[in-house]
Amino acid sequence: MVSISFVHRCDVEAPMATPLSPTTKGAKARTNWVTMEDVAIRAQVSKITVSRVLRAPEKVRAETRERVLAAVRDLGYVPDDAAGALTTRSSKIVAALISTLEGSTFASTVDGLSRNLRAAGYQLLLATTDYSPEREAEILSMLLRQRPDGLVMTSSHHTADALALLKRAQIPVVELWELPPKPIDSSVGFSNFGAGKAMTGFLLDRGYRRPAFIGPRAGIDGRVKSRSEGYAAVVSERAAFPPRIITAPEAVTSLTDGGASGLVTALERWPDTDCVFCSSDSVALGAISEARRRNLRVPEDIAVAGYGDFDLAGNSGLELTTVRIAGTEIGERAAELILQRMQGERPQHKSIDVGFEVVPRASA
Repeated sequence: MVSISFVHRCDVEAPMATPLSPTTKGAKARTNWVTMEDVAIRAQVSKITVSRVLRAPEKVRAETRERVLAAVRDLGYVPDDAAGALTTRSSKIVAALISTLEGSTFASTVDGLSRNLRAAGYQLLLATTDYSPEREAEILSMLLRQRPDGLVMTSSHHTADALALLKRAQIPVVELWELPPKPIDSSVGFSNFGAGKAMTGFLLDRGYRRPAFIGPRAGIDGRVKSRSEGYAAVVSERAAFPPRIITAPEAVTSLTDGGASGLVTALERWPDTDCVFCSSDSVALGAISEARRRNLRVPEDIAVAGYGDFDLAGNSGLELTTVRIAGTEIGERAAELILQRMQGERPQHKSIDVGFEVVPRASA
């Protein structure tokens, strides 16, 4: 059986079900969940009347309605949305497959997505894939059993099994944080290659001559590969040396640890390295921490640039030169696309480019 590393329904608040009295000897065994039948018995009405009170209360006499609602409150009854979905053909759930919850990378995107879906009456069901296409396919098969009305994914690299599942599901799908040439359905993101080029060009324009690129362990994220390729394109064009790309050892799983070990490797291989472009702000945190342990001044002895513009990067934190990503907007626009598709509308654009911004600060 496949385990899901993190699954959570956002913005759901419900009273705990009230345990019922123990069954009498010989009676049919039952769970502790209060059922619609329990409410009907307490209110002395039919199950159909209970259902009508919950779904169309204006159609029920005030006295009967109040009696049913009082029974709901007393028993702590929680309506079964799954059962309702069989009637309405809508689960009111949107599923999200997120690459990781480490380092705040996708936090703002999830926030924007959740907020806009909540306003439209939808719940958000989250699961993490650890950047693994194979794990994504396994979890996807489990999530689709919940019959979500739509799906968002923070990766555009999928296995054949995952693509087959999505084709059969026939639900709106939005891929986030990149702009694949052929999206499954639609996408909201930006060019990671372009952002890598922009930051590297910025560093060279600032007077740094021998930048290195530090990323996590090889193969963890196709977006990082695109950033490193953007870096390499600029270095190959403008610098007098081959690209200097560092990947963390397989044993290093923390982004911050990867940044620290990456700086060590860069300085050992190329002692004349004068700045490092890190694949994320969390990697940059590790690089800056390692520089301080070595009594290297940032940026006088070694400059450091990041990617993401997370909270730790600001002037009250690392004062980190970084690439700002419109994470919240990505989530908001994804929710808009999902809602439009669920309402039968065809979005004007299949791919939405939210762009990026190089943010200069004291670290470079």
